[in-house]
Amino acid sequence: MRPVLSVHDAPPRHWVGDGFLVRSMLSHGVQGAAISPFIMLDHAGPMEFAPTSERRGVGQHPHKGFETVTIVYDGAVEHRDSTGAGGVIGPGDVQWMTAASGILHEEYHAPAFAAAGGRFEMVQLWVNLPAKDKSAPPGYQTLLDADIPVVTLPEGAGRLGVVAGRFGEARGPARTFTPMNIWDLRLVRDGKMRLDVPEGHTLSLAVLDGTVEIDGHTILRTGQTAVLGREGGAVGVEANGEAKLLVLTGEPIDEMVVAHGPFVMNSTEEIRQAMHDFRAGRFGTIRASETA
Repeated sequence: MRPVLSVHDAPPRHWVGDGFLVRSMLSHGVQGAAISPFIMLDHAGPMEFAPTSERRGVGQHPHKGFETVTIVYDGAVEHRDSTGAGGVIGPGDVQWMTAASGILHEEYHAPAFAAAGGRFEMVQLWVNLPAKDKSAPPGYQTLLDADIPVVTLPEGAGRLGVVAGRFGEARGPARTFTPMNIWDLRLVRDGKMRLDVPEGHTLSLAVLDGTVEIDGHTILRTGQTAVLGREGGAVGVEANGEAKLLVLTGEPIDEMVVAHGPFVMNSTEEIRQAMHDFRAGRFGTIRASETA
């Protein structure tokens, strides 16, 4: 049985720009190497937005040394970056952005959603890169809902979407630099299942909605995240009502992590260089026509 190392209550919500009211459910600054290769998990919403003609979100800003994974549950997000990539993702879609050697990007509520208003919910996960890949070219993957395999769980317990990695015979569409699994898990009332996780992987269970019990002894409620040990086999999860979870497992990157704002590197000197490169304009530009 995998031990539950810690259970964390998300701190109070805070605004990121003017479009994303988030609670930070995981952070390297709190959980450290126990969640590697993941660095941060923010949960935005759910909340209702009134219709507007204004742009809501975060204007252009830099990243370097890691990847961002944005999963939309309700609403729609528009992305643009300095590689020329971009687009709109809606419910069930995922945007996977590789910052690596450096990128500028912006994230807003999609214009049609902003104009109509409505319920908005998403998560954004930061995934670390090994030192050897931090200088890789930046990139972007659009993973549409239709491309993400969904496994129906035994005995009608619910369903599991495979964003990255694999679950049984189902393989997620995301291309990753290191081995990991990102599973979108939905359980029905009294639904129960066993999560088979590779030995040696870190394991985190973030409850976005509902209440679940881990291996018959640890209760997790909305806004709580459990971090488990790297060994011990499968983990049992049971819901006492409908529940929505994000399950994260990964082969840890056993390297120094130095994070400063939008940069995640291996040393303070590399952070200084990242800041210098950004100020020198080496992360490229987002064309004016894309930000109009």
